[in-house]
Amino acid sequence: MNLKQDLGDLTLELVNISSVSKDEKAIADQIESTLKEMSHLKTTRINNTLIAQTNFGHKQRVVIAGHLDTVPANNNFPGKKTATEIIGLGSVDMKGGVAVALKLAQDLASAKYDITYLFYESEEIETRFNGLELVTNEAKDLLNCDFAILMEPTNAILEVGCQGSLRFEVTSTGTRSHSARWWKGKNAIHEITKILDILNNYQPRQPVIDGQQYKEGLQAVKINGGVAGNVVPDLVTVSINHRFAPDTSVVEAEKNMAKLFKDFNFKLIDSSPSAPTGLNNELIKEFVAAIGLEIAPKFGWTDVARFANAGIPAINFGPGDPNLAHHPDEVVTIKQINDVYTSLKNWLSA
Repeated sequence: MNLKQDLGDLTLELVNISSVSKDEKAIADQIESTLKEMSHLKTTRINNTLIAQTNFGHKQRVVIAGHLDTVPANNNFPGKKTATEIIGLGSVDMKGGVAVALKLAQDLASAKYDITYLFYESEEIETRFNGLELVTNEAKDLLNCDFAILMEPTNAILEVGCQGSLRFEVTSTGTRSHSARWWKGKNAIHEITKILDILNNYQPRQPVIDGQQYKEGLQAVKINGGVAGNVVPDLVTVSINHRFAPDTSVVEAEKNMAKLFKDFNFKLIDSSPSAPTGLNNELIKEFVAAIGLEIAPKFGWTDVARFANAGIPAINFGPGDPNLAHHPDEVVTIKQINDVYTSLKNWLSA
């Protein structure tokens, strides 16, 4: 892997190494080989996750992190380069960010902080496969640091914290009967109007936290029900997704939702915690002041929450429009990749 090429070409090279979740060996092999050529880095590999650490002797350490995997291709692999853009699978989420981190690893043979570069596997799928989760659970000493920068696509601005997420099911019940004798039963599908009324009348909180306004949400995402064409159904399940702000814990969010749907059977399916903004952390304050970019809240969920759960303050900062992540027309501008690289290099340079 040639790290001396420009960032656009490096991003394209990464895009053109297939690395769908659980199939990151090829890209991890190439990155590991490249990192091991750098005498100022100590590189450790755990499965297909790579941790490369400097040892400049500074009191403070920063983690620069990016995941290697992508979602499956959707007629967008391999990628291509134009004069201004890199087009293709993973260009936004998040091989532009990985290219920035690799370039920094090569160019910063000294810095004002020690740096740990983390390139991890399987972020796009279940937690049990996530490389960051594995490292924080089994080798957390490799991530001992004061502050982490997660290179999720943010349109090259700073996005702080992240909202948490609950997925739960609410069940409407009835009594089964023949549809020709419908009055002998109670239609569970008709009963879900009460659930829909709750959803339609829900007023989302929009708390301001550390100067950033978040916006919670509550959306039905799936409905299962029905028996046959001539049967009044006795059971319907509505799957609901709740997004909650960083001032709310998973436990609090679950209690709030169980109370809201207290007249129905409530079942939590899974949850992801929110993450604080980190804007009260001294090193993050210094970073924000030095970078001098727009700050916005992160509405979606990212691995800054995993860092926060491990006691590591973290912030989102990377090239690419997050609205194009996982999109068949995924595309990132070369300018944004270069801008993020320049901002980080200037801040980290001794």
